[in-house]
Amino acid sequence: MNNLFVYLEIENGKVEDVSLELLTKGRSLATRLNCRLEAVAAGNCLSAIGEQVFPYGVDVLHVFDDRRLEPYTSLPHTKILVELFRREQPQIALMGATSIGRDLGPRVSSALFSGLTADCTSLEIGDHEEKKEGKTYKDLLYQIRPAFGGNIVATIVNPDNRPQMATVREGVMKKEIFDASYKGETKICKVSEFVSGEDFAVAIIDRHIEQSKINIKSSPIIVAGGYGMGSKEGFELCHKLADIIGAEVGASRAAVDAGFAEHERQIGQTGVTVHPKLYIACGISGQIQHVAGMQDSSLIISINSDKNAPLNTIADYVITGDVEKVIPKMIHYYKKNSK
Repeated sequence: MNNLFVYLEIENGKVEDVSLELLTKGRSLATRLNCRLEAVAAGNCLSAIGEQVFPYGVDVLHVFDDRRLEPYTSLPHTKILVELFRREQPQIALMGATSIGRDLGPRVSSALFSGLTADCTSLEIGDHEEKKEGKTYKDLLYQIRPAFGGNIVATIVNPDNRPQMATVREGVMKKEIFDASYKGETKICKVSEFVSGEDFAVAIIDRHIEQSKINIKSSPIIVAGGYGMGSKEGFELCHKLADIIGAEVGASRAAVDAGFAEHERQIGQTGVTVHPKLYIACGISGQIQHVAGMQDSSLIISINSDKNAPLNTIADYVITGDVEKVIPKMIHYYKKNSK
C-alpha cells in the first residue's frame, strides 16, 4: 500500500529508455510522497535487471521470469499486473506510452476500474479541491497531457480510484542515475500464482521489428524546418544543411501536415521531445506546441524572416532573413571554414 509502481519494458534483456525515464521521474515523485518506488519486470532471463534499475532509486523489484513471457503478449502481462496491483494496492502506476503500454495500460485499468490518462507529457504531485462537495484531496498525481490536437494542455486528476494510472511519452522526461550504488530488494515472484496455463494460449511464432531509420531523439544536433520552408522542395535545404554538419532533420507539425516531412520527424507536444546540444530552427514560428518539444535544447538558433516570431524569445541566436538565402550561406561558410 502507498507505493508507486513502474512497469518495465524489456527488449533482449535490456530495459528500454522510456522505462528508465519513468524510474527517474518515479523516484522524485516517490520521494515527494514519502513512499517506495517499485518496478515490475516480466520476461525471460532477467537475472541482470536489478543491476540496470537499482541505480535509478528502485526500492523493490518484482521479477516474473518465464520464457513464455518474452516476447510480450497481452494476456499474461495483464494478468500479472492486475493480480500484483490487487495484492500491493499501489497509489500510482506508470508505464510508457508505447505500443506495449497502449495495449497493456487500458487492459489493467479496466480490470481494476481505476481509470487511465494516456500520452502524458508531465507528472506532478499536488492537491485538488472539489468545491461542490466541499472536499480537498491531498497529494494527487497531476497527469498532464496535450488535448484538442495540442491546442491546450489538460491537467487530469483521479481523486477516488486507485491506482492512479498514466502512460507517458518516451523522451519527455530525463533519464538520470539517482545513486550508482543504490541497492533495493528483489522479489522473485512465482509466475504460476499469477498466470494460468490457458493465458499462454497465444504464442508468437515469428517476430520482426524494423528499426527506424530516423533517430531524432538521441541526435546531438537537429536542423528543424517549419511551414516557412515554403514547400517540400524548399524543405530539402534542411536536409542539405544537416548532411553538411552531421545533424538529424526535424520538423514542426505545420511542416508535417503540409507534406514537407515524414511524421517520424515531427517535434512537439504531438510528436517527439528532443534535448539536443544544438537546435537550428528554420522557418518555424514557435507555437507553444512546438516549443514544448525542444525548449530544453542546450543552444537554439532561430532563422526566420519574422523578427517577432515567438521562437525568437527563447533562442540563443536569431538570424532574421529568408531561409532560402540564409541556409545556403551557412552551408557555404561552414564548408569554407571546415577545410
